[in-house]
Amino acid sequence: MLEMLSFMLAGIILYFVSDEILNRIEIHQGKRLKNRSIIFFVIILTLSMSAFALLDKFQQ
Repeated sequence: MLEMLSFMLAGIILYFVSDEILNRIEIHQGKRLKNRSIIFFVIILTLSMSAFALLDKFQQ
């Protein structure tokens, strides 16, 4: 049960962190990015693979 909660909490945090990273990239560029959803997906995928691997390592 604790494992499920920790993964869910990590996913929620990663969503907001990814959104903030994307917003900072757009501010730096000075415009809204054309393929915003694809870039968001790449950011959250990269962060989630790293975070979930770390969580899995600490859970064992």
